[in-house]
Amino acid sequence: MKKLINAVNTVVEDMLEGVVLANQGLVLLDGENVVVRQDFQALKAAHKVAIISGGGAGHEPAHAGYVGQGMLTAAVAGPVFTSPSVDAVLSAIMTVAGPAGVLLIIKSYTGDRLNFGLAAEIARTQGVKVEVVVVGDDVALDDAGRAVGRRGIAGTVFIHKVAGAAAEAGLSLEEVQREAEQAAAGLFSMGLGLSSCTVPAAGKPGFVLGEDEVEYGLGIHGESGVRRETIQSADVMVQALLERILEQGQFKAGERAVLMVNNLGGTAAQELDIVARRALLGCQAHGVKVEAVLVGTFLTALEMAGCSLSLLRADDGRLARLQAATSATAWPGMTVPNRQLVRQPCINVAAASAEQGASWSAAQAARFKAVISRITSALREQEQKLTELDSVVGDGDIGISLARGSLAIEEALDGLDLERPAVALQQISAILRRALGGTSGPLYAVFVLRAGASLAGARNPATVTSWSEAFSAGCDGIVKLGGAGMGDRTMLDALLPVAAVLKAGAADASALSAAQAAQAAASKGAAATRDMLPLKGRSSYIGQRALGHVDPGAYAVTIWMDAIVQALSA
Repeated sequence: MKKLINAVNTVVEDMLEGVVLANQGLVLLDGENVVVRQDFQALKAAHKVAIISGGGAGHEPAHAGYVGQGMLTAAVAGPVFTSPSVDAVLSAIMTVAGPAGVLLIIKSYTGDRLNFGLAAEIARTQGVKVEVVVVGDDVALDDAGRAVGRRGIAGTVFIHKVAGAAAEAGLSLEEVQREAEQAAAGLFSMGLGLSSCTVPAAGKPGFVLGEDEVEYGLGIHGESGVRRETIQSADVMVQALLERILEQGQFKAGERAVLMVNNLGGTAAQELDIVARRALLGCQAHGVKVEAVLVGTFLTALEMAGCSLSLLRADDGRLARLQAATSATAWPGMTVPNRQLVRQPCINVAAASAEQGASWSAAQAARFKAVISRITSALREQEQKLTELDSVVGDGDIGISLARGSLAIEEALDGLDLERPAVALQQISAILRRALGGTSGPLYAVFVLRAGASLAGARNPATVTSWSEAFSAGCDGIVKLGGAGMGDRTMLDALLPVAAVLKAGAADASALSAAQAAQAAASKGAAATRDMLPLKGRSSYIGQRALGHVDPGAYAVTIWMDAIVQALSA
């Protein structure tokens, strides 16, 4: 088990101390894992209802992250995935209770219902006005006829916000409770899990999902879902969640709603945006008007990979509660979605250069096309090899980057001005600027751009001398843009030897013999990078650990130099 913790038995205490140290608006109750608004005494004096929620830890930023003006007055944390004790809840109630009373918002789990419920009963015997709202928004399981009802999951955060805003506005306990219950009745959620999570005290995952498996309706403590299936595309899986929510919520076309896309803990932000895309498009297709949206991490299951969707019926009054100001750090504020995807017209930066250069024959253009095609095919074929090399000494992206750039060139190949090679090279440079990412993108783009500009000034673009000069110009462009040089363990350690060989023998060489000499120089230069300490590029971050491995950028040069030889030999 790898976790950033000090000791298993102090996880919750250490976490809450960090929350409070980072926010001067919060305090901890001495002896209890309860986070309270620092100004709770002022709320009593103002006769405002106090809002308390909580549950087991492991759902961060819930619940302490929602303590603040306009949301919770206090949050009670139990051990990881375990309900807090009755006394902890009672301490929170007795601390923040004022004349206006206290509303407890709990998720529909047996432990929370029992412990919060008993604490409420005890507080009432001591003269405190306490009411309880139980949230059961999970529609994954068909709970018809079951006494336990639906589980409470991430949509509960919406109820925190509605109740907190109503209390801040000065409503009575009965009015705050009514708004919270009405909101909870119109709240429907469902999630899916791609992985398990590890409770610190257990030290190992609570269950196992295969590499190709996904669990629909997984609970926020790792409870079993409604079904386990083979993983599919994000669109298919998200649509399955949405269809269940819309069906169980009986949403009709024209209804208004707010949407939450929630990270269960271990999901990348880019994946959440992909989920949001499908959820919003799906709502549009059903005629549901999403008035506001939240995308992010709101209620988690430790580091579980996966997400949940929540749809809450909305009207003007509820939207006002959700959009009211709050100081709670975990509530980011809601955004208003676009009804349709908006695209701003783009300025065309890929227009052909004015440097046209001389033309050559149709046969030479066909040969040029064959060379380009062989280069792109070779780079795509070697994607996995390049990825493996770069995963050892870099960030692992050179294979997919060069393959992506190669595919873009292939798709544009028939439209290139191949009878004017200088123009074709400048067109390829523009393609690489758009399609080739990472470090390789600008370096290859400037290489081809400079080569094209050099060829535009050549009297005869078909000579080896003209291409030798173009190659050297391309290398100069990389040196000036990237700042590297010979011996720095980069692609230049393969490129610069090629430029030197071509310059030395260009006048007397045929195209094939020049390419063969260039390929040999590139291979020798790339091999030499095994013993070079990296001084530039991503490999420089790992220092001596790169020794013994060929630089991926230099190796890529040998791939396309070999492709040139093969094409010219055909």
